[in-house]
Order: sequence, then structure tokens, then C-alpha cells
Amino acid sequence: MLLKILTSYLGIALGSFIFAFGLNYFIIANGLAEGGFTGIALIIHYLTGLPAGAIIFVLNLPLFFVGWYKWGKTFVFKTILGVVMVSLAIDLTQGLALQTHDLLLAALYGGVLSGVGIGMVLRSGATTGGADILARLVYEKKGISMGKLFFLFDLVILSVIAALFGLEKALYSLVTVFIFSQVVDRIIEGVDEAKAIIIISQATEPITQAILLELDRGATIIKGIGGYTKEEKNVLYVVVGRYQLLSLKKIVKAIDPHAFVIVNDVREVLGEGFRT
Repeated sequence: MLLKILTSYLGIALGSFIFAFGLNYFIIANGLAEGGFTGIALIIHYLTGLPAGAIIFVLNLPLFFVGWYKWGKTFVFKTILGVVMVSLAIDLTQGLALQTHDLLLAALYGGVLSGVGIGMVLRSGATTGGADILARLVYEKKGISMGKLFFLFDLVILSVIAALFGLEKALYSLVTVFIFSQVVDRIIEGVDEAKAIIIISQATEPITQAILLELDRGATIIKGIGGYTKEEKNVLYVVVGRYQLLSLKKIVKAIDPHAFVIVNDVREVLGEGFRT
């Protein structure tokens, strides 16, 4: 139990410093911005010169009380922990900077590093407050999806950046916001992508045996009925690693060239043969 708690705190601290490094070294150094409260803090930082980390903390202060009232002290503790660690890390790494004429590279690297950092913070059990709390409040009161609210919030911030610092900065900042969101999702949901395949064939038994022997993967046979023919059919459901997909398609084509095959992306798989 103690080891789990220490590992969680270590993940929050490490993630905060990775985020701060990406923010200072690539994004702030080249006058770019992020979405959410970080974006607001960077706009204020560029206009006033005040420390970005301190601004993020001050912006979140009113939301701590709202969170306490709405969702309790456990939620607020995790939020305060995440915000304090991120704010401190940003100001402690403030002097680190890499100015470059290639703003696309700055946007890409800044988005990746900051996304990895925040993803680690969230995966370690902390939250970063800000737009998350506002979106949750609006969702509970008005029923508007949090995804739409995040998008609108970031759109407003990028519009302000375009008005104050030019369209070019806003467009590169949009790249940063997109990469950031993608990386955060991958860190939280997992990076070990797999493929889920549905196979409708008259030869499900030999296909199943070939999958077991050649790919060392299991398969599930589901009973189905054809919507047009009304005939009973066997539907084969298989999950394989993405690098095994080509081999699986070759197996199916060799056994039944007329098989109907559907391939879906799977972000994370838990279980025997994958992760537990």
C-alpha cells in the first residue's frame, strides 16, 4: 500500500516536471500557447511578465472552493496536489528555453512533452483543475458534453492569441493543443494498440485452428443469423496485436477468400496474452 502511494506521488512529481520542461523549453520560449487554464496563464504571462506557474495557481484558487462544495475534500486534495506540483515545476524550470525559427518543431515537441507530463499526472491519480472543473460544473447543470466545452474553451483562447499575437502563433498553438490532447489520451488509455476482428465465414473452425496454431491467439465463436438469408452463421471474434493483423488476413484469405472481415481499432486490452 505504501509503495503504491509513493509510486503515485513520484508519478505526479515526474509528470509535473516533464510538463513544465516541455512548456518552458519549447512553448513559452517560442511564444506559443496551450489550451485550458494554461493558455490563459500564458497570455497573462506574455502581457505582464508574471510567472506562469503562479498565475495558474491563482486562477485555480476560486475553483478549489467550488470543488470542495460540489465534490468533497478528496477531489479537492487531488486537484490541489496536481495544481501545486505543476505550478511549482513551471516556475522552477522557467530559465530553460530553446528558441528556434522552426515553430512547427517547437509546437510538436512542446505538445508531446507537455502531453506526456499531464498524462502521467492524471494517470497517477491527481487532476490539474482549471477547465476540467468548469466543464464538469456546466455539464452537471446544463448537460453539455465536456468534450464540446473543452473545444469551445480552447477555441476562445486561440482566438485571443490570434488577436493579440498574430494568426501564425495561433495556428502553431493549435498544433500544440491537438498533439497534447492525443498524447494525453494515449498515456491514460494505453499505447499498446490492438485490433479487434470480426470474421463471418462458413469456415470458422479451420480459421480458428489456424489462428491458435500460427498466431497463438484465442478466438470466440458467436452464433448469428443472416439478415437476408435468415440462415444461421458462425461469427468469429478475434483480438490480435496490430503487427499480427497482416498475418491474420492472410490466414483468412487462404482458407476462405469469400469471408467477410471487419477490423476495428482497440486502444487497450486486458487479459491473457495481453496485459493484466
